[in-house]
Amino acid sequence: MLADPLSLLIDHAFLEKKAATNALELLTRWPNEWLDGWVEAMTGVARDEIGHLSQVVRLLSSRGGRMDRFHKNAYANALRELVRKATRQELLDRLLVAALIELRSCERFSVLAGASTDTGLAAFYRTLFSSELGHYRIFLHLAGKFTARKELDARWKEMLAAEAEILAVQAPGPRIHSGVGRF
Repeated sequence: MLADPLSLLIDHAFLEKKAATNALELLTRWPNEWLDGWVEAMTGVARDEIGHLSQVVRLLSSRGGRMDRFHKNAYANALRELVRKATRQELLDRLLVAALIELRSCERFSVLAGASTDTGLAAFYRTLFSSELGHYRIFLHLAGKFTARKELDARWKEMLAAEAEILAVQAPGPRIHSGVGRF
């Protein structure tokens, strides 16, 4: 059972908003990096995430909640600290951070769908699973278009190890990305 579904939905709404913003920022910040499919991939991800945001806000509103003005996500903020800014690897790192967030969202949505006694929320989280999995694959695919396989694999392993440390210190709570414990 979900202990605090409104707080979880508020957190989820902000994550969808940030995911859409991130896709648009990747699209516009690296215009010289536009590989085959770059524009289509980034606009597609942004469109999907805005659609998810709209769905989450409707669910939140129907349950008497609304988004707060400000929201912080310790998990995503810690992952962004791994990005090697102002280097040639910055775009690679940004794509890998996005892939990690999408992968963990995918996993959490699966868990939430199974844990929820609210059939509406369970069905909603089940529908998001495949979309988030697709986004994860898109980000990794794009990273592989301009990064040698060996370098990509090595950095992905570094990111996974760092992420494990980040997750280990996250406090549990009603968030999509939180520590071990109840949602």
